[in-house]
Amino acid sequence: MATSPETTTTTSHATALSTLDKRANHCFGCGPDNPSGLHLTFTVDTGTNARPTASAQATFDRRYEGPPGYLHGGIIATLLDEAMSKLNRPLGLIAVTRNMQIDYRRPVPLNQPLTVTGHHLRREGRKLFHRAEITLANGTVLAEAQGLFIAIDEKLLAAAGLTPPTEETA
Repeated sequence: MATSPETTTTTSHATALSTLDKRANHCFGCGPDNPSGLHLTFTVDTGTNARPTASAQATFDRRYEGPPGYLHGGIIATLLDEAMSKLNRPLGLIAVTRNMQIDYRRPVPLNQPLTVTGHHLRREGRKLFHRAEITLANGTVLAEAQGLFIAIDEKLLAAAGLTPPTEETA
């Protein structure tokens, strides 16, 4: 099947070597360049004991509705995953979600301020264990998750053009 010039995707050398942060600007959860995204802005606290936390404030309207008046479960999962994923970079790693277990404790209302917070629990080799929760302003926990993230080998990232090569990865 022929492809028109408008739909052909090419990757320039500069694009291939652009940093992962620049290429992540279209992320559905936090990317500023995604017009349909959630545009979450996280504050990361590296705290003590190498146990960072990441939190964001958000309010959602009917565009994100599941049951009438409440947030869609997939958006809830996205919020929890996003909060946990923000913990990897302060640990000096790029990692991906391996699995996540969610406890939907209460319906998450629309049009109310929410806080989503991720907490780093521990690291075992390439495995990173995190947890996250969504709360109302009064502290009521609406949903929580436990997640396992796997750190990606830096050599693989450089070989894929997602990070610039370093002396160690070259």
